[in-house]
Amino acid sequence: MSRTVFCQRLKKDAPGMPFQLIPGELGKRIFDHISQEAWSEWQKKQTMLINEKKLNMMNAEHRALLQAEMERYLFAGEEVQIDGYVPPEQK
Repeated sequence: MSRTVFCQRLKKDAPGMPFQLIPGELGKRIFDHISQEAWSEWQKKQTMLINEKKLNMMNAEHRALLQAEMERYLFAGEEVQIDGYVPPEQK
């Protein structure tokens, strides 16, 4: 049976993640307040950020940048800004 959380990103009750994906306080906060749907959306944005900015996850500064973007996206409701990216037109 899935658990339900009030998702801070989506501003609605939605199924939560089955387990804590990230260790520590941030991971606990994500587990308690972010839905599986919002996390999936973040993963797509994260992939775009890593690819477009050519981030190296072995670099501590790059990991810190990605974490800051993640917190802004999930908890502050901000969109990820990727220089040069133009979303496809909606039909």
